[in-house]
Amino acid sequence: MTETTNANLYAALRAAFPADLDAIAVETDDGLFYSWRDLERASAMIANLLDALKLDKGARIAVQVEKSVEAMLLYLATLRAGYVFLPLNTAYRGAEIEYFIGNAEPAVVVCSSANASWVAPIATAAGTRHVFTLDDDRTGTLLEVAAQCSDRHTVAQKKDDDLAAILYTSGTTGRSKGAMLTHRNLRSNAEVLKDYWGWHSGAQGEGDVLIHALPIFHVHGLFVAIHGALISGSKMIWLNKFDPKRVVARLPEATVFMGVPTLYVRMLAEPGLTREACNGMRLFIAGSAPLLIETFEAWRERTGHTILERYGMSETVMLSSNPYSAVQGQRRGGTVGFPLPGVQLRVRDDAGEPCPTDEIGHIEVAGPNVFAGYWRMPEKTKEEFTADGYFKTGDVGKIDGLGYVSIVGRGKDLIISGGYNVYPAEIEGYINEMAGVAESALVGVPHPDFGEVGVAIVTPKPGAALDGDAIIGALKKKLANFKIPKRCFVVSELPRNAMGKVQKALLREQHKGLFV
Repeated sequence: MTETTNANLYAALRAAFPADLDAIAVETDDGLFYSWRDLERASAMIANLLDALKLDKGARIAVQVEKSVEAMLLYLATLRAGYVFLPLNTAYRGAEIEYFIGNAEPAVVVCSSANASWVAPIATAAGTRHVFTLDDDRTGTLLEVAAQCSDRHTVAQKKDDDLAAILYTSGTTGRSKGAMLTHRNLRSNAEVLKDYWGWHSGAQGEGDVLIHALPIFHVHGLFVAIHGALISGSKMIWLNKFDPKRVVARLPEATVFMGVPTLYVRMLAEPGLTREACNGMRLFIAGSAPLLIETFEAWRERTGHTILERYGMSETVMLSSNPYSAVQGQRRGGTVGFPLPGVQLRVRDDAGEPCPTDEIGHIEVAGPNVFAGYWRMPEKTKEEFTADGYFKTGDVGKIDGLGYVSIVGRGKDLIISGGYNVYPAEIEGYINEMAGVAESALVGVPHPDFGEVGVAIVTPKPGAALDGDAIIGALKKKLANFKIPKRCFVVSELPRNAMGKVQKALLREQHKGLFV
């Protein structure tokens, strides 16, 4: 980027819109159609609304709404107005929202009408000046006010290192960290994936059509999927919620699908998933959680297509990918392919020395896609980077002789359930606060649908009587559903090693057959 070039990610996305702005950009599953001109005009109106609020430079726009095309337009509007987008999982409840809003101090909060009665007081108490509502039926105060604004807007001038988004990701201490992603981080990754995955625009003949069935508060659905379609001028078939039958029914009209492994498992259960249904498909992409080799092979046998598995994080967007083109190599199940162009990926041992081929170690990465650090946590940021600038992913893996990367485990005890990250320390903190609880441990065990789920093991204080179901019930009132343990066991003591550390490996082994 030169000094005179606008590094704003929206500028790059807008430049890729097709010449025919009246062509269909998004078709919803309930029969609505949005043209490229609609995306331009509607995002301009919302951007003008934000500009009219006279927000400070770098102001955060926190958003917890159900998935809709209008929610995507709010994201695009935030980019083009030059503010920082802060997506929040729709499952988050009061204690979580209170922390995120208190930590990020957003100038604007947008929530669903159904949640406004409890979100608005939290936001107001934290000093947020503007609260709007937005619902998935194209209603809410945000759209009412934006409708009065001009549909022409000049894209804000931004530099490469200006923040575009903050994504919160928990840590082993249980304290959530805001990963700061710049315009360069997101733009560079989108441009690399456009070429690496062979996106086709309508200008190149028959353009790609993406089935978008993922949430948009997550890297996968918000950045990888939406950016991929927009920066290639490709149409999206938009589903507000994933439904396997409906996705399978739309496959003949599409060329690209992205999903977490759980979605592929559920689609395999549909009788309509056939080779004929997938005839026009070009690419199936999986990520956000490990893809079981059984699912990989069952999909290939059933559809004739080989799933492309990739690897990324909230802090880095995409890092590696199995090849799209046969010229680059085969797509190998159980691996996440090669580091993407521009990404440096290495494996180091506990002493920080390079691991030999096929030896397991800690994965570290560098590149234009790697985040700027954690929001207001300079010490934590410094801790997570090596002296030569590599980010310590916390993942454990290896690189084979052909250069394929495999993730063989995850540091920090992370559980990935249905594509969502669950951090044991956070859930353990809530359990340990409950009356009568002495200590708790949360471990991940295999699950046929979600890939992995949490199981809690709890010890009581002397004289206390605990009930596992009651503990789960109490957690459901405080936390998002995907974080809730599937089972909770009360035991007299937790296994420990000689240093007094709880041996979670033993607990995982003990409970690994619960669901499989």
